[in-house]
Amino acid sequence: MDVTAQRARAEQFRRLHRAPPMLVLPNVWDAASARIIEQAGFPAIATTSSGVAAALGYPDGQHMSRDLMIEAIARIARVVDCPLTADIEAGYGESIAEKVETIRAVIATGAVGVNIEDSLIHTPNALAEIDDQVNLIAALRELAHSLGVPFVINARVDVFLRATGEPADQIAQAVQRANAYLRAGADCVYPIGRLDRETIAHLVAAISGPINIMGGPPQPALPELAELGVARVSLAGGLMRAVLGRLRAIARELQAQGSYETLSADALSGADLGALFAE
Repeated sequence: MDVTAQRARAEQFRRLHRAPPMLVLPNVWDAASARIIEQAGFPAIATTSSGVAAALGYPDGQHMSRDLMIEAIARIARVVDCPLTADIEAGYGESIAEKVETIRAVIATGAVGVNIEDSLIHTPNALAEIDDQVNLIAALRELAHSLGVPFVINARVDVFLRATGEPADQIAQAVQRANAYLRAGADCVYPIGRLDRETIAHLVAAISGPINIMGGPPQPALPELAELGVARVSLAGGLMRAVLGRLRAIARELQAQGSYETLSADALSGADLGALFAE
C-alpha cells in the first residue's frame, strides 16, 4: 500500500465534505458496480453493507464475517482510483479495541473513509451510550493519526432509523449525539432515515459540522438537499435494490413471455463489459 497516495486520497475525500458541490455517493456492492459508478464521473465511492451482504448471500446486520466484509472492500479498492469509503456497520467487535482493529484492516485495503453506526447490533432498536460511541470515535481518530492516513469518519446517528424515544424528542437526541461525535473527531455525521425537508433543515442548522443525508424517494431531490446545506448524500442500498428489481423484471418477462425487451433495454454491450476492467 502506497501510504503517500492513500493520504492524498484521504485529504481529497475530506475536502469533498467541506465545500460545494454537495458530495453524492451512489453506494456500491462489488467491483463491477464500483467501476460503473467511477466511470460515470462520481468523485468518490461508498460501499453499502446491505448490498455487500446480499451479494454474498447474507442479510444485513453483521451476519457475514468480518473477514468476508474486508475481502469485499479490498476487491473494490483494487479496481478504483477515486477515494473509497466503507460501510463497516457497528465495527464488527464487542470492544473498542476490536472495532479499532476492524477499521485498521479496512484502511489496509486502501479505503480512506468509514461509516460507523451507533446501533447496538445484538439489541433490537437500541443505541450505544453516547459516551461509549464518543470513546470509539476518539480511538478511530487516534488510529488515523498513528497510520498517517487522515481517513474520514462518517458517524452514523440511528435515532430516526431505530425510532428511539418519543418522536417529538428525536431531533434533539440526534443533534446531541451528532455534535458529541463531531467533537470526538468525526468528520461528518449521518442521521440516517427517511427525513422530510423541515427535519433536514433543522438538523443542518443545529449540527456543527457536515451532514450526510440518505437520498432516494421520497426524500427531497438532490438540488433541494444542496440548497438546504447538506454536505453529503448517500443512496444506501437503494442502487442495488433498483438493480435487483430490474433483474426480477427481466426474469419475469423471460418466464412469462419468452421475450427480451427488458433484458435488452440499457444493457451493457460485450465491449462495455470488457472495458470495465481494461488496463
